[in-house]
Order: sequence, then structure tokens, then C-alpha cells
Amino acid sequence: MERGMNKIVIVTRKTRLKELIQKYNTQEQARFYIEHMGADFSDYVLEDSNYEAAVRTVLSAAEKLARVSVIERTFVPHMIFGKDDVVIVVGQDGLVCNTLKYLDEQMVIGVNPDAKRWDGVLLPFEAGDMERILPAVLAGKVDQRLITLASAKTNDGQELLAVNDLFIGANTHISARYSITWNKRSEMQSSSGIIISTGLGQTGWYRSIIAQANASFAVFGYKNDRQYTPIKWEEERLSFAVREPYPSRSTQADIVFGFIEKGDVFRLSSKMSEKGVIFSDGMEDDSIDFNAGVEVTVGIADKKGHLVK
Repeated sequence: MERGMNKIVIVTRKTRLKELIQKYNTQEQARFYIEHMGADFSDYVLEDSNYEAAVRTVLSAAEKLARVSVIERTFVPHMIFGKDDVVIVVGQDGLVCNTLKYLDEQMVIGVNPDAKRWDGVLLPFEAGDMERILPAVLAGKVDQRLITLASAKTNDGQELLAVNDLFIGANTHISARYSITWNKRSEMQSSSGIIISTGLGQTGWYRSIIAQANASFAVFGYKNDRQYTPIKWEEERLSFAVREPYPSRSTQADIVFGFIEKGDVFRLSSKMSEKGVIFSDGMEDDSIDFNAGVEVTVGIADKKGHLVK
């Protein structure tokens, strides 16, 4: 392909140092605060230096092949991506997740900017690999890993996608009240909210819920010989868990764990006058209100994420 026919979008994020400078105005003031707290400021500087070097290396490789746009993570929800754009995410795993859900099946390359610092499950490449991998991506000669996304659609026409998980509940430490329907079963519930996880999200928030459940077995003297088998990334299946359901005269706690298969009905109807929320992948700023009158249906999204491997 000719250079002008492609656009490469590089997605970045602020380092801890950049965020501190933004908060305290100067690097010296940021240094004073960190050292006053007894922390090592040089680690913040080193992290920032390594990150900036990685971005420069990626940018240098990309500019040889296509038009390039560099955007910070907060602008991703408002970015208009071209159908044939290639997206390079330079950051941690969470940045890959928070980018994938705003794309329409464009290929994503995850770059680990500091392999000694971050494990990078979704970051199979380092910055220096771009000289080799980018020409192959633009030529369509690379393998991709498909990632199933979750979808939350409300009765007023809003939709929110999730790469890792959806949270539906209250935005503070109060009980969420709602009715839940899972296939042909329904009940009223009061809980700390519901987590719906994709296959990719099985090692995140959902894993902590499973760990708590297993620990509870031991505390009460039950032996749990069964090991939980996580859903695969590309599997068209979701899992859900109700956090701390409270049984009472008016609420039940029978629908607490389960799986949502393609075509299954999983629906929640809010009974809260305020403070109800739906958000995905930990991004509370990009959320949907879940207050009285709002009904949300959760299922498998029509599109998938495409991660270069």
C-alpha cells in the first residue's frame, strides 16, 4: 500500500510523572511532594524517560510507512478512526482494553514500553519490534487474536461495550436495588452490584470474586475440589457474579453466579432513584446512569477486538 492510503494512530497515556507535574505545576514541586512522602522520585523519572523513548521509537518506525496521529488516552472516545487504520497502543494492558472498545475491528498492536516494569499480557511487542512488525501489519501478513466484547444496551438507546468487564450497581458504598432476569428466572435483589466479565476479563476483577468464593468454602469447613476454568478470550460467552447479595423479605439471592451464552436473556431493571451507574473496564467517567426506569440488557457484542499477535 502507498503511504498516503494508511493512517497509523499511536495511543499514549500520561506517566505518573506527567500526572504529578500536572497536579503540582512543576517537576521540582512534584519531587518535593514525593520525597517528602519518603518515596523514590528517581523511579518516576526513569519510568517517564523509558516511556518517552519507547513512544519516539514507535513514532520513528511509523512515520516511514504512513500518516501518523498521536493521541492521549482521554481523547480515544472522541477519535474518528478510519476503516483501515492501524492502532498502536503504547502503555499497560488497561490502555489496550480501553482502546479496543472504541474501535470497529481495526487491528491493534500492543507495545510494552518497559518490559522490566510491566508484564504486559496484551503487549506482545516492544518498541524496537515496530520496524519489523509494522510492514507486515500493513501488508495484512500477521496473525490476529480475536477478543469477545460484552455489550450493555439500555431501553433509552444507549450502549456501552466492555473488553474486560461491566459493572452495574451504585456509584457509592450503598446497596443497589434492581430486578434481575436471567433466561426464565427473575428476582428482586439488593447487592453491591454485578460484575459481568468477558474471557479477557477473567484474570481481573472476576478472578478476585472467584478467590473470595473459594476462601469462603475453606472458612466454613467445606472442601472445594473443583477448579474454575476461565473463559477463552475469543469464546462467545460471558460470566456474571452478584457482589454481596442481601436476602430479605423483599429481595432474594438465588441468581448470583452464572454464564451468559449468545442469545441468552440477561436483563436488569433499576429500582434506585439516584446514584445508579453502568461502567466498563474501570472507566467510571465514561458511564451510563442506571436509575429508576432504566432497563439494561447485557449480551455478547456484535463486534470483536482484533489484537495482533
